[in-house]
Amino acid sequence: MSIADIKKTAEAKMAKSIESFKTELQKIRTGRAHPGILDQVHVEYYGSMVPISQVANVSLLDARTISVQVWEKPMAAKVEKAIRESDLGLNPSAQGELIRVPMPPLSEERRRDLVKVTKGAGEDAKVAVRNVRRDANEHAKRLLKDKAITEDEERRSLDELQKLTDKTVAEIDKLLAAKEAEILAV
Repeated sequence: MSIADIKKTAEAKMAKSIESFKTELQKIRTGRAHPGILDQVHVEYYGSMVPISQVANVSLLDARTISVQVWEKPMAAKVEKAIRESDLGLNPSAQGELIRVPMPPLSEERRRDLVKVTKGAGEDAKVAVRNVRRDANEHAKRLLKDKAITEDEERRSLDELQKLTDKTVAEIDKLLAAKEAEILAV
């Protein structure tokens, strides 16, 4: 494995960390309705747990209401129960095969809690990026020890990895700040 391979692998893993963080941020709801909020809710369908999107159409009725249109009438009660029992704090109401999920307005205290959750997710993403950097640094040091590269090449690769890490952490901070502003906006 060469220095270029180590850097390319580290870059790919850091990009995956950012994508994972973006996915986590989408799960944290703000006052507005978003169909992706229900992506993490699973419902029992013929003996297996599947996401709601595989048994119903999930769409927006308006800025604060999600509509869930089940494909099979008996599934309506199961989907409604799954949404109610999820940790999202939502209270759906069924009207035949259509389930309306109103998004309650967030209190100031709940907004602060969501900011804490967001910061925790950001810190987890930063730790993942730093772990990738550590692994890449160990590979570079191992190449130096095996005399596959010179000390200058090793030092240069460590500097490049640090710059890549700094850039990735800055991107995570930017995403974090944007989500915090979105949560705190009334």
